[in-house]
Parts: sequence; C-alpha cells; structure tokens
Amino acid sequence: MAELTRQAIRASFLKLLEEQPLSRITVKDITAACGVNRNTFYYHYQDIPALLLEIVKEDSDRLIRAYPTIDSLEECIQVAGRLAKDNRKVMQHIYHSVNRDIFEQYLWEICSHVVETYFDTIYGERKISSFDRKTLITYYKCECFGQVIFWLENGFSDEAMEQFKRICELKKDQAEEMIRRCEEE
Repeated sequence: MAELTRQAIRASFLKLLEEQPLSRITVKDITAACGVNRNTFYYHYQDIPALLLEIVKEDSDRLIRAYPTIDSLEECIQVAGRLAKDNRKVMQHIYHSVNRDIFEQYLWEICSHVVETYFDTIYGERKISSFDRKTLITYYKCECFGQVIFWLENGFSDEAMEQFKRICELKKDQAEEMIRRCEEE
C-alpha cells in the first residue's frame, strides 16, 4: 500500500510539473491531485525537493542501466540528453527552478556513466596511464554535459542537435588520436 501511495504522489507531482513551473507547485497541490492528506505526503517525503531528488535519481539510474555499452561520442550525448528529452517540459521546469542543482547533479552522473562506458567499450584494452584516462574522461564528460545544457537552454531545438552532430563529424577520430598520443608517452 505504501508503494502505491508513493507512486500516486510521484505521478501527481509529475503531472503538475508538466503543466507548471516547480516554484508554483505546493504540497497542497500534490496531495489534492492524488487524494492523500499532507501527513501522508510528509510520511513519504521530507519536502518537494526530496520528492524531486528521488524521481530524478531513479530515472537517471534506469537510463544508465539501459546502456551497458556505448559505441560513439554522439551516442554519449544522445543518451545523456534522452532523460531530458523524454520529459521535456518537466526537465525545463526543473532546470529553470531553484532546484536546478538536482538536475545538474544527475546529468553529471549520467554524463560520467556514458563517457566512462564509451571509453571502456572502445578503448578498454588500450595501454594508457590512469591519469591520462581520467583526464580524457573528464574532458569528454564536460563536453557531454555542456552539449546537453546547451540543447536544454535552446529549448531542445533541432538546430542545437544538428550543431552537435556537426561537431561530432568534425571531431571524428579525435579521441583515437588522443589515445594514440597517450600510448606513445
């Protein structure tokens, strides 16, 4: 029963978040939408940011489990952006709220996962130092994170995605060249 109540609270919150900015949603709105009282809400969640944190973490974890291998840098960005794109309005309302840090924290985790998975898939057997590996992964995580934020800032525009695809074309084989240089040293 408790899990059904949690699901009802979450579903009501997400429906409200689809319709309006996070700053306008109150516990009263959520409880009215799902038919529970305030005490029930507070039994399950400390506050709205705690509810938001749980939802974003579970969605991020689910997305990470769905991609055990990643074969290209373009796929890295596409995977990282999928969470945002699948929940476009919700993500924009979270991103433009005072709780933006929650979104950015889990976007960073997703970017970390997809870039590390990419490097393990493509370059796992290559002999480079752990420092160089960490440095390259950090570089590509920052690029992945920045591209998703750029895309989000531009309202998930097709043009922003096309720019990203063009960057991938222009940077083709750049990671391979950097790995080769690391091996030579």
